[in-house]
Amino acid sequence: MAQVKMCSPTCELFKCGKNAAVFRRDGVWCRWTEDMCNVANCSYALCVKRRLLPRGICGETVKRKTTEKQPEEVVRPAIKLRGRALRKIGEKELF
Repeated sequence: MAQVKMCSPTCELFKCGKNAAVFRRDGVWCRWTEDMCNVANCSYALCVKRRLLPRGICGETVKRKTTEKQPEEVVRPAIKLRGRALRKIGEKELF
């Protein structure tokens, strides 16, 4: 995680859930807590693209780890049919 960046309230995708963020000269002020806005500890911090991860990490900067799973052949026992189902399908066993 060398390229991981922290989300900041000056980001264009950041939104305060309480609409309490006020932009000032020295930074972004939170009227709800009467303190500087801290995205990592705020439970009302949102990302417009829904990319905000826990502890205030920006999900746009995180690379995904994907693994390909090999399809496994599922061998199930055959289902034996009787009566009306047998007449409709015409086979005694289904795989």
